[in-house]
Amino acid sequence: MVDPHFVLRVVDCTAEHPHWSPPESTSGTQVVLVRRGRFRLESRGRRVTVDPTTGYLHPPGHEARFAHPAGGDTCTSITLPGHALTAAVEAAPVRVDARLELAHRALLRTGSDPAFAGAEAVVDLLRLALRRQPDEAPAPGSHDLADRAREAVLADEPGATGLVALAHLLETSPSHLSRTFRHHVGMTVSRYRNRVRISRALRRIDEGETNLASLAADLGFSDQAHFTRTMRRELGHAPGRVRALLGR
Repeated sequence: MVDPHFVLRVVDCTAEHPHWSPPESTSGTQVVLVRRGRFRLESRGRRVTVDPTTGYLHPPGHEARFAHPAGGDTCTSITLPGHALTAAVEAAPVRVDARLELAHRALLRTGSDPAFAGAEAVVDLLRLALRRQPDEAPAPGSHDLADRAREAVLADEPGATGLVALAHLLETSPSHLSRTFRHHVGMTVSRYRNRVRISRALRRIDEGETNLASLAADLGFSDQAHFTRTMRRELGHAPGRVRALLGR
């Protein structure tokens, strides 16, 4: 998954490599979490085992070496080229509790909507990965911020093409916006955006729209399949069934 503000890659090591690799570095901040297996990491004079309970943060410019003595493993690498998604989030050791592991696995299911659902999932994951204490949760912002975000989504603001862009438009950080919106509105920004889009779809179908592919494109879905999945998740029915229920 690639977005201007993050790159998500799934890395599979399929064989045993017990020896240390040559030093590697990254140009952006990198968070690595393991889904299966384990491997060894050497960075800044320290050697650790990385597994599903322990991730690591790889700052830009720092070198690291890797060894895979236990055979195959699968991990997820999230590279953040700038500071948009890490604004207002302070780096700390990555401790993977069950909530973070769930957020990691949920992130991998947001590929059809990287700008909103993907970015929001990355923000949620970073908040869990980089918090100092397991139950640390910063206070949300004002109701006004959440209301302005709702207005921007409803008005289809040209500058609100994704979570990061929306936060920039509202002069706040994606993490703060995501937390504030969920607190005051009761759902994520991406879920609210989908609710708005499905409401518009219902109106269009009720008015006689029959071209579902065109409708999906007009509403900003990546394709008709994405539209169908979203409507089924929101309504329990696919667009064709909704059209039949409305007598169209």
